[in-house]
Amino acid sequence: MARVTLKSILSKKNDVSPLVNSLIEQMNAHISIEDESGILLCGNTEILTANNLPVIINDEAIGWVKGDENATHIAGLLTLLAQREFERKSLGSEVLLLYQEVNMVFNFSDKLAQAIGPVAISQLAVDEAMHLIHSNSGLVVLWDEATMQLQIPATAGEPLFDQEKISSHADLLLRIGLSGQSEIMSDLSSLREEGIIGPGVHSLIYSALKVKHRIMGAIILAGNKQMQYAASDLKFLTTLALQSSSAIESALLHEKNLKEAREREEAMRRVYEITAKFVPYEFIGSLGHNFITDVKLGDQVEKVVTVLFTDIRDYTSLSEQMTPEENFRFVNAYNERMGPIIRKHDGFINQYLGDAIMALFPESAEHTLSAAIEMQQNIREFNVIRKFQNLPPIKMGIGMHTGPLIMGITGDKNRLDATTISDAVNTASRIESLTKYYKVRILLSEVTLQQIQHPEIFHLRYLGRVQVKGKQSSIGIHECFSSDSEDQVFKKEKTLAAFNEGMDHYLNKSFDNAVKVFRSITDINPTDLTTQFFLDNSRSFLQNGTPQHWSGVVEMANK
Repeated sequence: MARVTLKSILSKKNDVSPLVNSLIEQMNAHISIEDESGILLCGNTEILTANNLPVIINDEAIGWVKGDENATHIAGLLTLLAQREFERKSLGSEVLLLYQEVNMVFNFSDKLAQAIGPVAISQLAVDEAMHLIHSNSGLVVLWDEATMQLQIPATAGEPLFDQEKISSHADLLLRIGLSGQSEIMSDLSSLREEGIIGPGVHSLIYSALKVKHRIMGAIILAGNKQMQYAASDLKFLTTLALQSSSAIESALLHEKNLKEAREREEAMRRVYEITAKFVPYEFIGSLGHNFITDVKLGDQVEKVVTVLFTDIRDYTSLSEQMTPEENFRFVNAYNERMGPIIRKHDGFINQYLGDAIMALFPESAEHTLSAAIEMQQNIREFNVIRKFQNLPPIKMGIGMHTGPLIMGITGDKNRLDATTISDAVNTASRIESLTKYYKVRILLSEVTLQQIQHPEIFHLRYLGRVQVKGKQSSIGIHECFSSDSEDQVFKKEKTLAAFNEGMDHYLNKSFDNAVKVFRSITDINPTDLTTQFFLDNSRSFLQNGTPQHWSGVVEMANK
């Protein structure tokens, strides 16, 4: 507010000066009027100063009336006029201040509506405070109830505050800035002693950020001048703090809700991930569901799939040489190698059966055979490591068959289980068991071979027909030797035509010719154990004859 002066009251712009002069003339008064500096404003300086009376506003002399006994009346009049002018200006200042406050509230509310998050709102609050209240530095401090520590989400202006000291002296801030009060501080010694503010800070004003009775923090401003802040500044800051508090509280609550929602989502995601390791997602997807929580007792679907079984040869004797813990580590190391290969070729593991694996390939039989080849190649690499560790090598048989299969959820209302029911599963298991009988690494059924679009890319040999026990029909089986060593693949491919000829003789009971052909193959490739198997059988049948009704079909009994 502009200061009221005697000069402004007696200004020619006002009606006061002619009135005073007229009054002096009517009273025939001999007086002079001077401002507080002694400058003559009215009258004559030669007037005797029998009376020297002040014109006072709020205990402050703004001028003097000197002269005869009439000076008392003129001084009283001027005092009254000055007081009225002071009241008029005070009222105008209050109206202006009120307008500024309303305008500030409106503009700040509009800005708050566009701010997102407690940090953005805090920064907006301190920036607005620095704009409205002249300060050299400002910051917002918030009390984090979760960590029981002070946080400083926003700062502005010069670095007059030491943020590390603020965090380490939370107790001092709790007594001052977080006391719930709003004030202009005159004694800054405690803050200066702890190094919270720099030596250049001489003024400090703060207002609490609070919602209802909960203290959230404070907006704090600092200045380099003595007596820098007034009551009007505190009023502005308190209004800003009140608006900011509600906005920050809402933003914190929103962030808390988002965090809790993310945590719940993350927990559910982990549950889904973990359950998917027990019940494959592909299994759940085949039932028409996205999540395991959607399945229910009795859900089922029929699909044509290729079933793959693996089994470690002579595992019983191998496990007898290991402790239970070593056994467990061995099986884990084996499964960790096989599982990713199956998934790589679009299959999924239905069951881990100790040293055996049952996997399903819903899309392509070709993928199944490719997976089997890579699994056998991986075992060969695994054996290199085992040899380096002075451990015996392992051998694995793989069998596969394609057919319709029921996948579904069985059990009771308190215990559900994902299960598969199909003759294809039993057949694939029996075919795998025949890998030991025929001394091969990979066996596939004729049905599976017929599902492979490009069989020419694989190395295959026909081994005759087999029959599941209890079934009337038999199925053809084929060896895939693509996973053998390069030398074995070359030799088996070189003798393939001869092998096929030998099989024709064998299945037609022409065992003498079969012996000749198979022997010629073993002369070239002595390590071809499958050819050696058929050579031994042919010799045995020549010497002992064939069983009654023998047709070359091998019956697949239970394992």
